[in-house]
Amino acid sequence: MKQLIACCGLDCESCDARIATVTNDNELREKTAQKWSELNNTEITAEHINCMGCRFDGAKTVFCSNLCEIRKCVDEKGFNTCGDCKELNNCQIVGAIFQHNPSAKENLLS
Repeated sequence: MKQLIACCGLDCESCDARIATVTNDNELREKTAQKWSELNNTEITAEHINCMGCRFDGAKTVFCSNLCEIRKCVDEKGFNTCGDCKELNNCQIVGAIFQHNPSAKENLLS
């Protein structure tokens, strides 16, 4: 498994929030905030777009640090990712990620 894979299998290396954080790209932060606001039907500002990845030291988005049920579950079970869990194939929580990002499951299994 690649090092920069989130608990759910999303690839942090290709995440606009992480890219904007690493490169300090305020224009990308603005674009990402607008896109995520529309996707999540809530206000997200450029100031919210700072993240090094949910499994890594450093900044995290508010969602990743406080609201993500997947990350909470992984932490409670003492796993690195959902890929360590025997319930992976039947989990409704992470299954929602797989519906929209099939490569996330592949990342967890590789």
